[in-house]
Amino acid sequence: MLNGDKLPLMKNRIAVALFVLLSILSVASYGVAQDSESVRKILSRVPPQYPSLARSMNIKGSVRAVALVAPNGTVKSVEVKGGHPVLVEEAQKALRQWKFEPASKESYEIIEIRFTP
Repeated sequence: MLNGDKLPLMKNRIAVALFVLLSILSVASYGVAQDSESVRKILSRVPPQYPSLARSMNIKGSVRAVALVAPNGTVKSVEVKGGHPVLVEEAQKALRQWKFEPASKESYEIIEIRFTP
């Protein structure tokens, strides 16, 4: 490659890196705002079933999720943010059955469910 050919490639890499960095910063600041906005009291927790596959493979760990909670306290949706794929489905099923205290508007609640064999 000639030196003249490297300049456009370097500019593209810098542009992509800046785009990724700005995207991460905007998501991070959004997450902080949501995290500090609401922490509603949990009125009813349904424990997740420990998957038999996870038990047989001795898989343990946590599933992190964000639950969208309606004003009446029911969980409208669950978005998984991390965790072992074998554990995710049972965590989502359990979280959809949780009940939170009523509030004047919807809120996002960050939840971590731990699984141990």
